[in-house]
Amino acid sequence: MAKQARVKVLHEVPKEYGKDSWVLCFQYVRYEYTDDTEQEGYRFIWRRPNGNMQGARGQARIPSVSKMLELVSMAMAEGWGDRNGDPSGHEDGGTQ
Repeated sequence: MAKQARVKVLHEVPKEYGKDSWVLCFQYVRYEYTDDTEQEGYRFIWRRPNGNMQGARGQARIPSVSKMLELVSMAMAEGWGDRNGDPSGHEDGGTQ
């Protein structure tokens, strides 16, 4: 059986796209698995106009590289954008 995960948002920077619209967020998160293991790392995710996160099976459409870099730069300016997440759980072991 595949292990399930809860996601805890540790840090977030948002970028709104128009009044009362969706918000693209860059987050530093901790995945807490049902087997009592944890992993930390980054993700992009959209928030709906009501503030709820839009889960998309691990994918979030990024409108442009400049928007992506803007969010990453905001995280760096806040002092958390330079953390190294846990590379385990990837086929190559995160070494490449």
